[in-house]
Amino acid sequence: MASQATSWQKEQVSRAFVHALATQGGYTVCDWNVDKDGVDVTLRARGLMVDIQLKCTQNPRTSRSGYSFDLDVETYDKLRDPERSAPGHLALLIVPPDIGRWVTHQSDSIILACHGYWASLHGMGQAAGSATTAIHLPEHQELTVKAMGSMFDTARRMAFGTGLGLN
Repeated sequence: MASQATSWQKEQVSRAFVHALATQGGYTVCDWNVDKDGVDVTLRARGLMVDIQLKCTQNPRTSRSGYSFDLDVETYDKLRDPERSAPGHLALLIVPPDIGRWVTHQSDSIILACHGYWASLHGMGQAAGSATTAIHLPEHQELTVKAMGSMFDTARRMAFGTGLGLN
């Protein structure tokens, strides 16, 4: 029987996954020691920033061609706040039930056995619940380097308005 990982183990594998993708995409990663603003990592590119709250699960809840995650309302409100200077996102990493399968060491590589999905919370409406609200993460919104580029497109639109800004 697989053992449940601790929250710090889930957090660290999530950070490792995001760091690997961001490095490949040429983005700078800022880690926050304190999750006061609902943000675990901030990505930077050419002066633009993207904020991400990381969550990780061994037992994902599927829904409507994707996944659903219950995010606490306080964090949800911080990430959706229209007065943010950087768009807020939720990233959900899914790892195998057996922690021993999370990392595979080979002679020429290390393989992380996880995959992720993301949702932009910028400008979303009021939370559906009082303690948590279900966030839908569509299966077509995989967390990839290309997806990080889409997150920066949102940051660009926020900073410069539609159709203007950096190319």
